[in-house]
Amino acid sequence: MKKQLIIVAGGKGLRMGGEIPKQFLPVNGKPVLMLTIETFHRFDPEMKIILVLPKEQQPYWNDLCTEYQFRIPYLLADGGETRFHSVKNGLALADDDGLIGVHDGVRPFVSQEVIARCFDAANINIAAIPVIDVVETIRKINDGQSETVDRNNYKLVQTPQVFTTSLLKMAYGQEFTPLFTDDASVVEAMGVKVALVEGNRENIKITTPFDMIIAKALVNV
Repeated sequence: MKKQLIIVAGGKGLRMGGEIPKQFLPVNGKPVLMLTIETFHRFDPEMKIILVLPKEQQPYWNDLCTEYQFRIPYLLADGGETRFHSVKNGLALADDDGLIGVHDGVRPFVSQEVIARCFDAANINIAAIPVIDVVETIRKINDGQSETVDRNNYKLVQTPQVFTTSLLKMAYGQEFTPLFTDDASVVEAMGVKVALVEGNRENIKITTPFDMIIAKALVNV
């Protein structure tokens, strides 16, 4: 079963409050994006990795790879106007067969078990995503009013989201719509059901300064 992976890293770091994009910020002495790539290379050293970065960030990334002597092989694609267009650019470098995952570049703490579950489930169901339970109380806002809703009816979605490569390429042949918030939503627009597998709570998306505090704690666990 051939495995491929698109890592999307298009963040500008605005919510971090700094000039360095969040995927390049160091955690325990190494940029977040490198930690993410290492996580999947550790899972399968033969996995084809396609990294999608905004063109203007690529020289800085190349300098980081030289500085940290980062030698894990990958292909590089240009980021697009939206996440949808970035994934589509990455798919252009993907082989047509096997399975392909799409993962956020700022999620370095996905577990090996979750990666395996996603690829195994996609091999059976053609589409699979990791989710975790909602533990907070949820309120729905409607016309200025709010009401509590049953949190058992909701899940938090993570990555990697894994599909047969042929399915994902077909899905990304559709016209873009703002309703496409992740890869599962693109595939579901074709009427395909997506299997849910258990994620891991440590698989956070590093977006804010508080997330960086959590990340620095997790890297030492």
